[in-house]
Amino acid sequence: MSGGAFMSERAPEPVGPYPHARRAGNLLFLSGVGPRAKGKREIPGVVLDDRGEIASYDFDVQCRAVLQNVRHVLEDAGSDWERIVDVTAFLTDMKRDFAAFNRIYQEHFQNNRPARTTVEVTALPTPIAIELKVIATID
Repeated sequence: MSGGAFMSERAPEPVGPYPHARRAGNLLFLSGVGPRAKGKREIPGVVLDDRGEIASYDFDVQCRAVLQNVRHVLEDAGSDWERIVDVTAFLTDMKRDFAAFNRIYQEHFQNNRPARTTVEVTALPTPIAIELKVIATID
């Protein structure tokens, strides 16, 4: 972790000039994590129209892909799922997706119950329906 910045070997490439995570003391701050897979432009669960706008999406598929990407960054940086202390979730359609998010979130956070904030946003940097910002502890 050069200068505290960290890039995962398994998480998708960031869409801007920032690392996957940054360490400060015993805290690991993850940059916003979306559902793409490493080395791919396609977004799991998303169908785009001719203009590149979202025609339809499967929120469950996206949500599970985001959680897997978070896990990759944590593990590759030397932390793990049980060390998550805070989650900020950004959803583009709270009415449609909040219940599904809670259901899937509960499946993944049965033992560890981090603090959480969920907000609706108009858009995210790529045509996705969910992005997570995570803080975890690290030794």
